[in-house]
Amino acid sequence: MRRDVITEATIDLGAIAHNTAVFAASTTAEVMAVVKANGFGHGALATAEAALAGGATWLGVATGAEALELRAAGVTAPILSWIHPHDGDLAEAVAADVDVSVSSVDHLASVASSGLTPNVHLKADTGLHRNGSVASDWPELVRRAREFEQYGRIRVRAVWSHLISGEDSEAEATRLQVTRFETALALARDAGLRPRLRHLANSVAALGTPVTHYDLVRPGIGLYGVEPDLRRTYGLRAAMTLRARLVLVKHVPAGSGVSYEHDYVTTRPTTLGLVPLGFADGVPRTAGPFAQVWCAGRRFPVAGRIAMDQFVVDFGEFTPAAGEDVVLFGSGADGEPTVGDWADWAGTIPHEIFTGIGARVRREHVGLPVPANQQRGEA
Repeated sequence: MRRDVITEATIDLGAIAHNTAVFAASTTAEVMAVVKANGFGHGALATAEAALAGGATWLGVATGAEALELRAAGVTAPILSWIHPHDGDLAEAVAADVDVSVSSVDHLASVASSGLTPNVHLKADTGLHRNGSVASDWPELVRRAREFEQYGRIRVRAVWSHLISGEDSEAEATRLQVTRFETALALARDAGLRPRLRHLANSVAALGTPVTHYDLVRPGIGLYGVEPDLRRTYGLRAAMTLRARLVLVKHVPAGSGVSYEHDYVTTRPTTLGLVPLGFADGVPRTAGPFAQVWCAGRRFPVAGRIAMDQFVVDFGEFTPAAGEDVVLFGSGADGEPTVGDWADWAGTIPHEIFTGIGARVRREHVGLPVPANQQRGEA
């Protein structure tokens, strides 16, 4: 870390490109790299460029604003955006050649009234019961979509859905969802629609459930190096290392309470170090009683409650230097904690840890050998 930086998330873009290539090699379908939520906290533009360099041909985001940020940065690869109010103004996104997802007849009518001809992905609810059209509404949605398409008001580029299981490539629910998805596709065909793309697979299915691949797979968390399948691993490489510099080191006697409410009391004379990261930076407060950090080739426990801007580490008999690096998580290759460890300690998932890392933490992007302006995809 630079001496003028005290907190940093180092993003290995080569790892993201590698992980994308793993997904691309696992299927004959195209790959949509999901870079929503600022690339899961890794940086949307840099992540998009790395994924495109690794073989992705599409990008996926949650909102039109996220898509427009990529377009403004010069990214020309196809982009799908999937969360919009039914009466929202999508004219700017459509004019920027952003595909939009549609889940209801009302939403479809709004999109079709834009005065442009948007590319639409019709979303079927096959069991997640989140976004998407339920089965009873689907026949009307595809019928109306065909009408609007015939009038030149939309183009139905795709039919898609989302899986319930993000951790098990052999989940029974996935098989049932494939059956429901096939029914939705048949009804779309019966209505006269001929979408070029069908897509269903998330990270775990893209690696381990070929029946879900269709024409396009949509890896998310796997792009960032988290193995999605509880049953097996695929050689994904962790992309982010979160570290900070110790801003204070001091010695305290036995019986010293540490941090708020003194939940933690030292049992011996010890060395404490202050880490300038807290829950405002995405370090989960609930992880405090269990969490560990890596310093000088060893793990050390967090001492006491994690505060908004800082937390304390108990170094025992070891005395690190003020300014020394502390790693919260990395690849785990040397024994340091991983994002999965922090997720377990906090009772959550790696997605929440990544996306919670705040703007005060400097992002340093490394490891992609090809200049960024040569890695943007083509529509």
